[in-house]
Amino acid sequence: MSVTQTGSRTGRRIRNWKPLALTAAAVLVGITLPTAAASPAVATTTAYDDTYYEGAIGKTGPALKDALHTIISDQTRISYSSVWNALKATDQDPNNSNNVILLYSGTSRSKSLNGGDTGDWNREHVWAQSHGDFGTSAGPGTDLHHLRPEDVRINSIRGNKDFDNGGSAVSGAAGNYTDSNSFEPRDAVKGDVARMILYMAVRYEGDDSWADLEPNDSVTNGSSPYHGRLSVLKQWNAEDPPSVFEENRNEIIYDNYQHNRNPFIDHPEWVEAIW
Repeated sequence: MSVTQTGSRTGRRIRNWKPLALTAAAVLVGITLPTAAASPAVATTTAYDDTYYEGAIGKTGPALKDALHTIISDQTRISYSSVWNALKATDQDPNNSNNVILLYSGTSRSKSLNGGDTGDWNREHVWAQSHGDFGTSAGPGTDLHHLRPEDVRINSIRGNKDFDNGGSAVSGAAGNYTDSNSFEPRDAVKGDVARMILYMAVRYEGDDSWADLEPNDSVTNGSSPYHGRLSVLKQWNAEDPPSVFEENRNEIIYDNYQHNRNPFIDHPEWVEAIW
């Protein structure tokens, strides 16, 4: 990582929303455009565009994916045991500094209740470990950009399922649904899940001893290094834009732990630009 990029960590991100020209033109001439279910209607600019993302700005498709891979692969790896304390910082309840917010259930739970017993929270791999068989070694198994606190029981229910819409309601986690091969998270974190999965697909491309992780449109990926369902993840990214909590989490990981960023939190429109 360059000196300029490292220095930019102390600056807060500035988001500037820019409506697409097509929408503006349609308003002027009175045309009603069809609703795009999976395409964000805005582009963004950030304080990192001239530094951290300099090599990616203006690119699309495979060229953008390659540029982002190069950028975000420059990271500090942490151990799996260190993830416990890291999550206590990245996922701290903004209204109660003694607690963390659990990803799927949305519950605020004491930081001290981390472990493997009923009522504890543990370390959920949003990109399931078995999808590429990367375990918990430093690398994809400890990457904070897809590790989140979750209730032990709810984490077990999600298991290694792909993500999709539908299923039966998950008891104890309102707004979540599951069936035999997929899991649907609550609306408030659908976009978070999508951006975490797609971050992993860009960060891990098979060139650093780990599997080449890729999204696809299947919900039966098993132990293959794929995660789905891409079409649904794209929809979730569009419908649930980054929240303040998600943005703050990105900053903490960048500033204090891995020193890399999830580009889809900074630029959610890049999802559609790549896929």
